[in-house]
Amino acid sequence: MKRVIGINSNTYHGYSLNDAIEGIKKAGFQYIELTATKGWTEHVFPNMSFEKLYHIKDQLKKSGVHPFSMSGHCNLMDRDRIEDFIANIRLAAFFECSYIISSIGEAHLEDRAEVSDEEVAQHIKELIPYLEESNLFLGLENHGKHGRGKQLKTIVDLVDSPHVWINYDTANAIFYGDVDVVKDMEACMDKIGHIHLKDKAGAQKEWNFPALGKGYIDFHSIIERLDKAGNHCPLSIEIEFTQKGPRHLGEINQAVQDSYHYLKSLGLEV
Repeated sequence: MKRVIGINSNTYHGYSLNDAIEGIKKAGFQYIELTATKGWTEHVFPNMSFEKLYHIKDQLKKSGVHPFSMSGHCNLMDRDRIEDFIANIRLAAFFECSYIISSIGEAHLEDRAEVSDEEVAQHIKELIPYLEESNLFLGLENHGKHGRGKQLKTIVDLVDSPHVWINYDTANAIFYGDVDVVKDMEACMDKIGHIHLKDKAGAQKEWNFPALGKGYIDFHSIIERLDKAGNHCPLSIEIEFTQKGPRHLGEINQAVQDSYHYLKSLGLEV
């Protein structure tokens, strides 16, 4: 079964969505995860005009790059952010995505609230009618204090909905969770419904996320385990470089192209 494999537009953080679409298409990818992360990468966002959103939708259609997922991080521990995330759900539905992604806390921003796993699960349950209405699947990303997939599995089990899964970020598991990625994935494999395929270089706490194949994560073993488990969830490639960021747009485009060729070398149909 062919997997959906795309690029997270956050890879083009600091550059326009148009730059992302052009680079993704040129590299050979057909799918994009749109980023709507408040205060970080707002390639699309609920407060954009309807005219602007429809222009983006038409641009994607014309380019042949299909939005399958949306990264719409909100702090789901904070009851005040639930309405914001509902707006992101509706935005994802507008772009005809199948998945919407969020960390438990606020990605890239300082968290304003912390609550128990049980309370987080209750917040997420409030979202289920909106997910059902739009036929969307929510992927909870391992990030920050919830860096391990095994931790997220507890929350997903508490929510107990076919619309709520884990979005497993392979590099976050190391950077935040300090775990063996393959073993941690195996501990929650039955709840993984979406993956951020991200490489890691340097020390554990070093912000260094290069093109796929340029770090030390064993992606061959990861794909092998997924296939063995019959898990055909989509893969969204995210490249975040170092703390200095990419030197220029050409460096991002090259990293996206390198990732494409690396996945082909693993035998994946991209």
